[in-house]
Amino acid sequence: MTDLTADGVRAPAAQPSASLQDWIAVIAGALGALIASLDISIVNSALPQIQGEIGASGTEGTWISTGYLVSEVVMIPLAAFLTRVLGLRTLLLGCAALFTLFSMMCGVAHDLPTMILGRVGQGFFGGALIPTAQTIVRTRLPTRQIPIGMTIFGLIVLLGPLVGPVLGGWLTENASWRWCFFLNVPIAVGLITLLLLGLPHHKLRLDQLIDADWLGIVGMTAGLSCLTVVLEEGQRDRWFESGSITLLTTVSVIGFIVLAFAQATSRKPVIKLRLMLNRSYASVILIIVVVGMVLYGILYVLPQFLGLVAGETAEQSGRILAVSGIPAFLMMPILPLLLGKAPLRLTVLIGLACFAASCFVDIGLTAQTSGDQFVFSQLLRGVGQILAFMPLNQASVGAVGPEDAADAAGLYNMARNLGGSLGLALLGVFIDRRVEAHADYIGQAVTQNSDLAQSRIAAQAAGFAATNGGDQPLAQTQALTALAGTVHQQALIITYSECFWVLGVALILLMPLVFLLRQPPRGANPSEMGH
Repeated sequence: MTDLTADGVRAPAAQPSASLQDWIAVIAGALGALIASLDISIVNSALPQIQGEIGASGTEGTWISTGYLVSEVVMIPLAAFLTRVLGLRTLLLGCAALFTLFSMMCGVAHDLPTMILGRVGQGFFGGALIPTAQTIVRTRLPTRQIPIGMTIFGLIVLLGPLVGPVLGGWLTENASWRWCFFLNVPIAVGLITLLLLGLPHHKLRLDQLIDADWLGIVGMTAGLSCLTVVLEEGQRDRWFESGSITLLTTVSVIGFIVLAFAQATSRKPVIKLRLMLNRSYASVILIIVVVGMVLYGILYVLPQFLGLVAGETAEQSGRILAVSGIPAFLMMPILPLLLGKAPLRLTVLIGLACFAASCFVDIGLTAQTSGDQFVFSQLLRGVGQILAFMPLNQASVGAVGPEDAADAAGLYNMARNLGGSLGLALLGVFIDRRVEAHADYIGQAVTQNSDLAQSRIAAQAAGFAATNGGDQPLAQTQALTALAGTVHQQALIITYSECFWVLGVALILLMPLVFLLRQPPRGANPSEMGH
């Protein structure tokens, strides 16, 4: 056990290194973060099969993913408040048990409402598992061992979305999509065991519920949940042409106004937005929003290109995505040393540069580009993600005091998720408009006055006529349809190349903010690490 002073602060000399119980707590936190981050992406590979079996249309099926994200983004900033009320162990045990229960509900679901309810429950209770893992590292490990804990946490959060599509595709093809959810049961059993061994019990402080910032909680819940739905569904519903999107946007704005009022009037606001007054912490948040936009943008654009242009299956696309996780495993032995000794600003700059370079490598896409040709850029991207994400994880809690560690972790993870949703929304608008513009431009060149276009149509029509019994009008129609498909494909290819260029430029423009980051303290007294 850790020696504590009367006020609950770690004694400076009694515990120079983390105890076995401390490391069990860190592993438990990492395992909880794993199942929460894994379940964001593991379902995506199985979505067509799930929709088919439960009778959901493509539009309805998107709520299987959106429901999870909406409830998760609400829970993440609430985790710090609930930790103070329930105690860390009670909160995590409850969340792990209920996450498992809702996972089983998803696994046995035979209709869309049951599936969506299960996903909302998964997202809500899984949302507490990621920021609390970061808090455990910050509060249970002495300063010199925090880089090791942050390495464990960072690898888990980074690899979860990469491994998820591969694992989901494999389970769907070789067993059943239901195992994407049942897989959580044995993991949760291990998680609950480790939580019981690693975390001490704290007395409930239900009195804090009376003085809670309920106005802020309501405002935050309405603002974040509606904003997430708008960002996820807006492009599909043509934005403000949709009455529901307009209504949700209005509710979101009102929610944030209520939250701002609560921040100004509450003695103990539900989320400590005043942390953004800390220049170093605010820089971390702005950087992670943009990095989240780019990361989730690539996780969207790359599978789209591989599926629609390169003709790869979901499992093959998943393998290409997982390549970017290889550098994480190769660099694992040196990551704690890197985080503990290397200058934070330099490491993040190199990471962002590698990340941006990996985007620029992919701007020369053609119709002949195959999945194998993304291996180098994915490896470079993996190096960039590791060198950027890991120090930012550490800087997010190193920039604030121990008493604010839980709130800082919640805001950090919420910012990453919102950045992802914002990036996907902006990218959706960009892709739709650029594809349309490129298709129009290419189409203007494919006219009756173009000898090349007419010879291509004639050649294709002859080929179709040879296979349809000599029906010339039908062959001509088929040739024109094929040409229209080629025009659309070329417009897609140009647009996806532009997406990688835009994402790379966004990372380059982000770099000046790195110079505002503050190096986390090294070798500080362990008592500084909090409760």
